[in-house]
Amino acid sequence: MSKLNNFVAIDWRSGADRIYFFFKDADIFSRYDNGDEKVLNDYPKPIKGNWEGFDAYAKHLRFGFTQTQAGDKDISWLFFYNGNRPWVCAYNQDTDKADAFYNLANSLWTPILPYFDRIVAGTWLEAIGHKYLFRFLLNDGTHLTFDTVTQKINHQPNSVLPGLEPYKHRLITAAQIDPTFSDNLWYIFLTNEQFVIYNMQKGRVEGDAHNINGRFAGLTRGL
Repeated sequence: MSKLNNFVAIDWRSGADRIYFFFKDADIFSRYDNGDEKVLNDYPKPIKGNWEGFDAYAKHLRFGFTQTQAGDKDISWLFFYNGNRPWVCAYNQDTDKADAFYNLANSLWTPILPYFDRIVAGTWLEAIGHKYLFRFLLNDGTHLTFDTVTQKINHQPNSVLPGLEPYKHRLITAAQIDPTFSDNLWYIFLTNEQFVIYNMQKGRVEGDAHNINGRFAGLTRGL
């Protein structure tokens, strides 16, 4: 039986690039260092007592991603349920604590509200000429783009991301890894402890599904 079902992956850009994995059923998290390509040996760790200001809400985390703002300020936008209402936390990676909380209905993210329960992951696109453009992956393999300045959403409900069709009913979460300045890769995690790599520049899934116990060996440790 798979141990990886109810978890969320978040990219991290302050300091060494990495991915944090929140295992919500166990109230623990793990860390994967992109450069070393490994899960650190001293993980998992308890969420409680870490993630200052957000640890009490982590069990209800839905998805999240990082945006680098003016002054090289790295913010993790963490989307979660506060009671029965969607909220978002601006988590400051540089100070390692929550900066602010917003009711999604009264925030710059309000237009994604109709899609909230269908979103499995998000990412900051950093597209040239579109500094405030974000992409969200939905649970049917389609995606939407959202510009926080114009407040415009684009969603093509019948357009599954190229190469994702065979896996569109197995999506759990995703996180971005940028191995070079020109490569932006979305690591999309699937049921049955597998993942696929979506190349954002090429607009397609590269290769077949990979097993977690290869590149992400140690991710199930402690579960």
